[in-house]
Amino acid sequence: MGTAGPATAQALQFADAYPPEDLVLQTARRLADEVGLPCVTPGAGAALRLLAAAGNARSLVEIGTGTGVSGVWLLRGMRPDGVLTTIDVENEHQRIARRIFMEAGFAPSRTRIITGRALDVLPRLTDHGYDLVFVDADPTEYAACVAAAGRLLRTGGVLAVNNALAGGRIGDPAARDPETVLIREVVKDLRDSDDWVPALLPTGAGLLTAVRR
Repeated sequence: MGTAGPATAQALQFADAYPPEDLVLQTARRLADEVGLPCVTPGAGAALRLLAAAGNARSLVEIGTGTGVSGVWLLRGMRPDGVLTTIDVENEHQRIARRIFMEAGFAPSRTRIITGRALDVLPRLTDHGYDLVFVDADPTEYAACVAAAGRLLRTGGVLAVNNALAGGRIGDPAARDPETVLIREVVKDLRDSDDWVPALLPTGAGLLTAVRR
């Protein structure tokens, strides 16, 4: 039996680049770079696709459309009749994402694209009507988005929160900047809650995942 130590930075980089991306995702990623917008890595995207596929997701909420990178990964994991509801304040980003979804081969009926602040839109969505909620928005709104996800998800539904490692600062007690503190509180609250079964995945910028009890 071999021995296994902690994953090295090189191994983590290999794992994050392991899933291949086709021309559609490469284009969406390039467009995100052009507008200065961060997006999920291939490894994080593949994890989102896996979560959607494992849950046979038919109804999904994405907070933070961007240029469609994470949306394509999620759609590729969902059921063929699944609908992605994606929310963003930037109409121009969503215009790009709409084209990306079409180029990826998804019919317009597969997406519901809503322009607006997530905290204004989420209260209008159906209680317990969703299989997965993905949060990739302003960290100052993470706690409110997680609280909303608790209402939106069915029992057994999955929450995923991006940037959960706070740029690598999450485990540094000396890191007390407001963003890190807010993310750390969300990570801790989910870990300590009886309503969730959580795991923190060190892929991409960190993916905090949890199943709704």
